[in-house]
Amino acid sequence: MGPIARIIAIVAGLAGGTVFSQAPEFAQQYRQRIGGAIDELRVIVEDFNRQAADHHLDRQQALNTYAQSSDDFLRDRGVSMQSTITRYETLLSQQLKLGTAAPVAKPFVLMGEPDDVVFANTWRDFVPGVPVSFAGLVWGAIGFVGGWVMAALAGLGARRIVRRPKGVRRVN
Repeated sequence: MGPIARIIAIVAGLAGGTVFSQAPEFAQQYRQRIGGAIDELRVIVEDFNRQAADHHLDRQQALNTYAQSSDDFLRDRGVSMQSTITRYETLLSQQLKLGTAAPVAKPFVLMGEPDDVVFANTWRDFVPGVPVSFAGLVWGAIGFVGGWVMAALAGLGARRIVRRPKGVRRVN
């Protein structure tokens, strides 16, 4: 590898390291947003459960009442409430997984099943952090190696394209 190729590989490694080192910070900001979403959904779900109980129904019975209604609005409202409850339970599950995962693994947990709305809003408002945590340093190292490898592979490919076929002589 020539000196220019080494410099390109180092720059690519540093760029990869910088980008990847932000994965734990993004996961942390995502986790904070999940907490806010859960807090708001909890109010809605608990209010629904309380109203159902006031009418001597459990949650499923109340949802069934909506589903069996002859009124389109009430049937649609029941579907909407079921969707809200499902999202609430999904976010609770993801919060638990993020809370119990090792710091280095949190970005993988996040990539497994992100909530589209929370993910999009986290991305929109994401503020990079300095990777002073162990997880940030590990992800930075992964990105550095990944960037280095990508640059090295690109360099090999470029070298093969530029390299002339064997047996062909250069004419001066």
